[in-house]
Formats: sequence, C-alpha cells, structure tokens
Amino acid sequence: MIRILVNPSPTLNTGDFMLMTMTTPALLFPAISLLLLAYTNRFLVLAQLIRQLNTREGGQVRDMAKRQIENLRQRMFLIRSMQRWGVISFVLCTLSMFFLFMQWGLAGQIAFGASLASLMLSLLVSLYEIQISCNAIKIELESMEQEQA
Repeated sequence: MIRILVNPSPTLNTGDFMLMTMTTPALLFPAISLLLLAYTNRFLVLAQLIRQLNTREGGQVRDMAKRQIENLRQRMFLIRSMQRWGVISFVLCTLSMFFLFMQWGLAGQIAFGASLASLMLSLLVSLYEIQISCNAIKIELESMEQEQA
C-alpha cells in the first residue's frame, strides 16, 4: 500500500495519510477509454462532413463553404489535440499503476497527478471544440436564411 499525504503539516501522524493502491489509477481506465471512443467518433463524423461538403460544392466554393472549411479545419486540429491529451493521460495512468506495482509510491503519485492533469486538458479542449461546433451550426443556419430570402 502506498501512502499519500493528504494534509501536510509539521507534525505528522498516521491519520494524515490515505492509502493509494493500484486500483486508484485503474478507476480512470474506463473513463479514458470511453472518452477516446467519443473523440474518435467525432473525428469520423467530421471526416464525413468534409467529404459531403466536397461533393456538394465541387469546383465552385461559395463564401459559406469557405467559412465552413476553416471551421472544419480548426475542429480537426482540436480533435487531434483532444485525442493526443487523452492518450497521454492513458499512458500516464498505466505508468502510475506500474510505479505503484514496483512500490515506487512517489513516482506513482506524480504519474497519477499528471494523468489527471492531461485528462483535464483533454476535456477543456473538448469544451472549446464544442463551442466551435456550435459556430458551424450558426454558419449553416445563416446559409439557410440567405437561401430563403
């Protein structure tokens, strides 16, 4: 069992520590796996949208399509970043379990903390990508309004 300092103070007693076992980082495995699956799904849907836009526009690209292309390019970059941070989180989580298995408690704690930070970065980038996705819907609605007018 690995002990993690919960409340650092000049005078420590055994009540100031909590135990961290290999199961603690293992709790993140399903969450990270589902996030990576969701990110991959977003990537595939975006690739399909790009193909549809290419088919629909052909050789002549309207102003609305140019705005959509820039939006899609930015979203592709963000999704790759989300996936990258998710994979880094997964690797650090695995490394944390390895360190805890080897009884290297401090290294396991640091790797687990870094894994959580990577996961948080991935989620924040995801939040930003969702905002950009909403902007893409606004562009599409503007296009529909222009066609009706």
